[in-house]
Amino acid sequence: MTTTDPDFAAAEEREARRARLFTKINTADKWFQVLGLAWMTPILKAVAGDNPQAQVKEIWRLLAVPLIAILAFLLLWGTLAPKVQTSLGAVPGPAQVWAEVVNLHEDAQAKAAKREKFEAMLAKRNEKLIAAGRADEVKTVAYTGAPSYYQQIWTSIRTVFFGFLIATAVAVPLGIAAGLSPTANAAINPLVQIFKPVSPLAWLPIVTMIVSAVYATNDGLFSKSFLISAITVTLCSLWPTLINTALGVASIDKDLVNVSKVLKMNTWTKITRLVLPSALPLIFTGLRLSLGVGWMVLIAAEMLAQNPGLGKFVWDEFQNGSSSSLAKIMVAVFTIGIIGFLLDRVMFALQSLFTFTNNR
Repeated sequence: MTTTDPDFAAAEEREARRARLFTKINTADKWFQVLGLAWMTPILKAVAGDNPQAQVKEIWRLLAVPLIAILAFLLLWGTLAPKVQTSLGAVPGPAQVWAEVVNLHEDAQAKAAKREKFEAMLAKRNEKLIAAGRADEVKTVAYTGAPSYYQQIWTSIRTVFFGFLIATAVAVPLGIAAGLSPTANAAINPLVQIFKPVSPLAWLPIVTMIVSAVYATNDGLFSKSFLISAITVTLCSLWPTLINTALGVASIDKDLVNVSKVLKMNTWTKITRLVLPSALPLIFTGLRLSLGVGWMVLIAAEMLAQNPGLGKFVWDEFQNGSSSSLAKIMVAVFTIGIIGFLLDRVMFALQSLFTFTNNR
């Protein structure tokens, strides 16, 4: 007859629970990396009792050091800013910039309330006309008030994604063709080398004249100003995706290519089953670069063409020249940087879902 040691069973169960906990933490770590929250992993491991001394070093490296750097930057900024004079006065410090963040938020709320009031009054008027049997007099009137800061942010995000999607639809097929065929590569490569270095400031007048000639309306979802900015983004951002796609396709293991020939795969099957899965890591690298380039190009295009968005907001504040303009411009600068970081995280999340790469 054998007896089971209750202490041994309890210890075994504790170890099993601990192993399950660390499995969950390691799984969550993959998403922490995607979201830029890698510092959460050592904190959770330290709480779970996994070598606290080693985890404290990781917490220091991943969380404490970046926070200290940010605090040092804010301190240096707040100290030096009042000493730097510009045509709009002294450079605003962190407190003044934060005050403008609050003001822009309150202004956005006020504009949203004003718009809701306008739409409610219009709906009430139309209801009265319908009730009076005068439905033919019902009108849909667009709200013409100035856009809020949040609306300008959304306009820029919508524009960059539209241009980026067009660039992707053009660049990926061309990149696959260039990677699979030396003849196609010889035809495409000179065009890439010529047009890749062209500045958005050079493309913008050409795009503006073409769109203005063939597209008249400036209302609705696809307004003329929207298309001008989006197409400029497309022309400047497709090159990283095209180049990386071609490189990824050309780097496919030759043995796999030979297997596809032995199996007599047709072109479509070869691309979907062999080429794309093998080249996805480099394709996503190109997509991340393209989206970053597109975001930078968009701000410049909006400033130059005075199209709605964050770029126009910056230019309008520069032209306004009020005492708060510089602080508002700095708010826009931080907004542009934060959105750029978030866009890269979105692409990295997609890359993590579809590939096995661990590049960050």
